[in-house]
Amino acid sequence: MNRVILIGRLTRDPDVRYSQGAEPLAIARYTLAVDRRGRRDANSDQTADFISCVAFGRNGEFAEKYLKQGTKIAVTGRIQTGSYTNKDGNKVYTTDVVVEDHEFVESKGSSQASGFEPIDRPAPSSASAEGFMSIPEGVENDLPFK
Repeated sequence: MNRVILIGRLTRDPDVRYSQGAEPLAIARYTLAVDRRGRRDANSDQTADFISCVAFGRNGEFAEKYLKQGTKIAVTGRIQTGSYTNKDGNKVYTTDVVVEDHEFVESKGSSQASGFEPIDRPAPSSASAEGFMSIPEGVENDLPFK
């Protein structure tokens, strides 16, 4: 079985191209920074792996429309290896995750609070300066906790 599940953040905006033909197919490439679990290697400062992903068709269109640098997503797919000969005549080996599904892992508000984009939300009109809503008179006895 060839099944991959990853959770990470996009290192940059997806690179989206369309195939030539009667019905162009979206092909989106992006890199996910996936945190490593457990102890860090004493000889390395790297705490994340950078994994190349490629999404085709509707998944590619979704990536183009909604994904951007810093977005935290979950990806399911499969590993695909390949090789090609570059212009210098050297054989280059590739490993990509072919995306079968990707979805957001955190809300837009959470990603904004993480410092990836500025927060621009109006406060609720009934909230106090500390961000708490006031409880209406006479409701204290109906609360399920004290």
